[in-house]
Amino acid sequence: MELRDIEAFVAVAEELHFGRAAARLRISQPPLSNRIRQLEADLKVQLFVRNTRNVTLTDAGARLLIPALKVLNQLNLTRAAAESIRTGEEGRVRLGFAGASSQRSLPLLSRAVRLAHPGIELELQSQTYVYTAIEKLVAGSLDLAFSRLPSNHPQLESRVIEVEEIICAVPDSHPLAQQGEVRLSDLRNEDFVSLPEDQGSILQATMFALCVTAGFRPRLTQIAPDSATVLALVAAGVGVTITLSSVTPAQNVGVAYLPIIDAEPNHMFATLAWRKDDQSPALRKVLAISEQALPTPDLSEFKNNPFMIGIGLE
Repeated sequence: MELRDIEAFVAVAEELHFGRAAARLRISQPPLSNRIRQLEADLKVQLFVRNTRNVTLTDAGARLLIPALKVLNQLNLTRAAAESIRTGEEGRVRLGFAGASSQRSLPLLSRAVRLAHPGIELELQSQTYVYTAIEKLVAGSLDLAFSRLPSNHPQLESRVIEVEEIICAVPDSHPLAQQGEVRLSDLRNEDFVSLPEDQGSILQATMFALCVTAGFRPRLTQIAPDSATVLALVAAGVGVTITLSSVTPAQNVGVAYLPIIDAEPNHMFATLAWRKDDQSPALRKVLAISEQALPTPDLSEFKNNPFMIGIGLE
C-alpha cells in the first residue's frame, strides 16, 4: 500500500463519485478505478459498492476510512513541519554563552525569539568562553555564540551588541574603594581572584596583559569557575579582580567597582558570532530578531581601540 492509494481511497470515500474524486486528484477516472481495485485486492476486502448510478462505502470501507484519514492527517502535519523548518519558523539553534557576562543579553534575545518564533528552540550551552566558542562554532557543534572581540576567524562572522568598560572590583572595605578610581600600579601588591586560564576567557587574558604591561604579574590566590563566583569571592575579601561593567549586576553587595584610569584598552566589545557559511533558516531568523533585541551600539568613538583592529570600523 502506498500513500497515493490511501489518498485515492479517501477521495472516493468522501466524494462517493469516481469522476469527482478523479478530478480532485487530478488524474483520469480509469487509473483511479484501477487503483481502487488493486487496493481492494491487496487488502482482501471490498471497500465500495458500485453500480451505474451511485457509489457507497461498504462496512469495511467505512471502518477503514478513519485510520486512512489519520494517516493523511499525519502526512499533512509532516509536510507542514517540513515547510516550517524550510522557512525557519521551526528549528534548533545551539547558543553558547558564558555566565554573568551574558545575563543581560541572553534573556533579551531568548524572550524576543520565543515571542517572534515560538517554534525555534534555543539550545543553551553555558560556560562557553570566547576561544571555546570559536572552536565549537568552527567545528559545527555551536550555531551561535556570545563572544568578544577579537573573533576574527576567517570562517566566522560577528556583530557587536554591547560596549563593556574594563574596571576593577575590590572589597567595599578595601582602602582603594574610597579612592573612586585606581591605577594599575595600585594593584601591584594585591591578591587577585581570577577565572581559570584554561577556559579561554579573553577577560582573564586581558587582566594578565594589563598587569604585565604595568610591570607586575598578578598574584593569584583563588581561581573561580565564572565571573559571578569571582565577584562573590571579592565581596568576601579574598582579593581583587579586573572585570567588566556588564557583569557587575552579578554582585551588588560587598564590592566596589572602580574605573581604571590608565587601562589600555579600557573597553571590550561583546558580540554575537556565527559561521559565515551556515545557511540554517532558523539561525537566520534568530539573527534577524537579534538586531532588534540587541542592536549594535554607536562604535564611532572606539575605532582606535585595539580590540577593534581588523573589523573594518569606519
